[in-house]
Amino acid sequence: MADLDKLAKRVANGRLVKPEKIGEAIGRLKERYPRVARYYDIAYDTGSKTFSAQLIPEKYEKAVTLHGSYLLKTDRKDLTAEEAWRIYNLLTRAEDAFRAMKSPLAERPIFLQLPHPVDTHIFLCVLAYHLLVAIEKALRDKGMYTSFSAVRQHLKTHRVSTIILPTDEGRLLKIRKPSTPEPEHRELYRLLDVPEQVITPRKKWIDTNKTA
Repeated sequence: MADLDKLAKRVANGRLVKPEKIGEAIGRLKERYPRVARYYDIAYDTGSKTFSAQLIPEKYEKAVTLHGSYLLKTDRKDLTAEEAWRIYNLLTRAEDAFRAMKSPLAERPIFLQLPHPVDTHIFLCVLAYHLLVAIEKALRDKGMYTSFSAVRQHLKTHRVSTIILPTDEGRLLKIRKPSTPEPEHRELYRLLDVPEQVITPRKKWIDTNKTA
């Protein structure tokens, strides 16, 4: 894998030195390429300070006999096999961006019968893809090779909560505040130049005795 070669060069060139950071980089590679990583023995020897990635022949050969073929069909005759595969992967990433936008943000139009909402939907999907690519590139520039889905998985435990406290006077105190970010949250925010405090804590009193 190309990313394995990149990681090996970073270790060899001394750009990545700390064993825990190298371990995290190996973990991110395995997380990003789970189907391929299972056939490799990836390790870092702290004694000799060497990085190794060896193909496990018995696992790979068994997989070759069990796995079927994956066929991509296109009417484009001007594309090589590599170009067709690259375009297919690009479309897959775009679909991931659409799902990332629709599910957590609840941006899911149901009836798209007029041109204007259709254009709006397409614009939002393209915008989501650009945001996904921008976040991944920003992390790669800082030495973290990971996917947007992995970033979202890590950050999903940093939430904003609303605490409702009733009082004896019949009023409610609503406090809206974020949870305390964990170390992995802080690291991602640091790399993306995002403040750790996603919102300023807010308090609101509600008088339940008042009638409309």
